[in-house]
Amino acid sequence: MTPVDPFELPEWLGTSEVTWRALRTERGGHLIHGRLNGADQEIGCNLLAVDQAWPVAVAPDTVRERVHLAWRNGEVDLVEDAGVLTLLVPGANFSPIRVMTALERLARSVGARAEHFVAAIRLGALSPEE
Repeated sequence: MTPVDPFELPEWLGTSEVTWRALRTERGGHLIHGRLNGADQEIGCNLLAVDQAWPVAVAPDTVRERVHLAWRNGEVDLVEDAGVLTLLVPGANFSPIRVMTALERLARSVGARAEHFVAAIRLGALSPEE
């Protein structure tokens, strides 16, 4: 997991209408594979709940601590994982509200207004937040 500076992300994320679309969810709901689309461009954008610990921890303690601190400060931790932009979020799974909050924080990090971001999630695809 390599940290990503929001200023190094494509400019269109902060200047155009953006849609994040969930593609598939890993069993247990801790990882949602997705894509960001806007301005006739597209990049991968996954969401990872870093507190998932069974059958194996998905993030080391140092990363989890950084993610929780960023979240507490109203931010979302951005990394590149396996070549894909990934939003790291506290918790073990996702609810629709947690997804929306992570995307709102991504929008803010790139200087966009939250209402310029749309999330497309299939009903029943997410686990309830604990």
